[in-house]
Parts: sequence; C-alpha cells; structure tokens
Amino acid sequence: MQEFKGKVAVVTGGASGIGLGMCRAFAARGMKLVIADLDKEALAKALAEFDAAKVEAVGMPCDVSQLEQVEALAELATSNFNAVHVMCNNAGVGIPTSARNMKLADWKWIIDVDLWGPIYGVNVFLPLIEAQGEGHINATSSMAGLIAAQMMGAYNVAKHGVVALMASTERELRAKKSNVRASVLCPGPINTNISRHSVEFRPGKSKPKADGASAGKLASNIQAALEQGMQPNEVGELVANSIAEEKFWMLTHPRWVKGVQNQVDAMRDDQLLTRA
Repeated sequence: MQEFKGKVAVVTGGASGIGLGMCRAFAARGMKLVIADLDKEALAKALAEFDAAKVEAVGMPCDVSQLEQVEALAELATSNFNAVHVMCNNAGVGIPTSARNMKLADWKWIIDVDLWGPIYGVNVFLPLIEAQGEGHINATSSMAGLIAAQMMGAYNVAKHGVVALMASTERELRAKKSNVRASVLCPGPINTNISRHSVEFRPGKSKPKADGASAGKLASNIQAALEQGMQPNEVGELVANSIAEEKFWMLTHPRWVKGVQNQVDAMRDDQLLTRA
C-alpha cells in the first residue's frame, strides 16, 4: 500500500487538466509537489493555488521531449525535497490528422512529447524512486493506446507505445521483487484543454496538412466530447486511489474495454481488425 503523507510527487503537464487534478489529489493526501508545465501562466496560477493552501510545491517550465529538461526537473525535485516517491508522466499533445496525410514534422512532435516524454521520465526518475525503496511511476496513455481509431495516427502510435512502456516496466519491477510499482492511465473523454493547448504549443503553429472536411468535423467532435467528459479532479482521485491500491490499469471509462474485447475477438476468430 503506497503511503502519501510527507512524500514527494512529480507531475508533468501538472498545471491544468488531468495533471492539475492529480496534483490536487496528491496535495489533499499530504504530499509535496513538483509541477512541470509548458504553460508558464497556468504554472504560476497552480503554484499560487497550492501556496495559498499551504502545500509545499515548486515548479518549472519543462518540455518533456527534451531529455535535459527532464533531468533539470529531477534536479529541482531532489534539490528541494531530496527524494521522489511518485512520478506521473502526464504531459501530452495531439491533433486529429490521418496517418497517411500527417506531416512528418507533426509525427515527430507528437511522438517526441507523448512517447519520448514518458521514456525520458522512466529513465530519469525511476532510479530516484527505486533509491527510496518504495514508490510509483505512472504515465498517461489513453483509450487510444488500446484501440487505434481513425484520424489520430501519430497519437495512437505514441499512446500504444506508452502502454507497452509501462507494462514492460511493471513486469520488470515485479520480476526483481521491487517495492516500486508502475501503472498506466488510459482516459476516455476528460474535460481538458488538450486540443487547444496542442494547437498553441505546436512547433511553427502552422496548420496541419489538410485532410478535408472529415478532419475538421472530427476535431469539433473531439472537443465537444472532451467538454462533456469527466472532470479532471475526478481523474486525479482515481489516480491517487489506484496508486494506493497498486493497480496497473487506471481506466476512467472501464465500459469502453468492451471495444478492446471486441477487437481481440475479431483477431482470434476471423483474423480481422474489427467486426462489422
């Protein structure tokens, strides 16, 4: 059972959305916080919120696609709190574009943030957590990491990679009988600004390669679904409770696993991707 009080949590993408929900849940359990985010204004606002609540928290702007910045985040944590017990690789981006039409620059950007970010997080932070003899490392994937829907090619690829990364990490930790656990968060629709933030922080901020009316409609549908989705604070509580219970799979919409089962059934019975 993971203990929280007096321990240290690091959260990337922690100044808004799911990340901020995680920070609030950890703070409510008596943890100290290290918050990373590219949005400097949101970061300052989050730190002010925790300062007013008398929560020990530090933060820094951090591009998780850059190893040296992830290393600097670890240095911030250890220099301020001398330890890391929980690490949540949560920062992510995504734009709706088909796999066949997406610009290579956008493929690289999305995979750098959504997959290399967690890879760097595991590489840099897992040894720090293991040095404590206990703790937990988590990464945010998506239901897109379990079912590859159309028009989200690079996002699907990255999020599938995150599931594989964390599953491999957890199996290896259990094989060595470590007290450290790993897990993956696979959210469905959550009321966050990931779509808008992705556009804002997209390198060059040029428009994605046109995919016709279907891409624009999909983008609108995704944003509408997010706005009607679960609240980030609820996700934060789910994550904290799942860490306490040492769960690997963290599912905000467990009923959607039926889609995964349907895909497996089609694979087994018909060797098809999906059934009509």
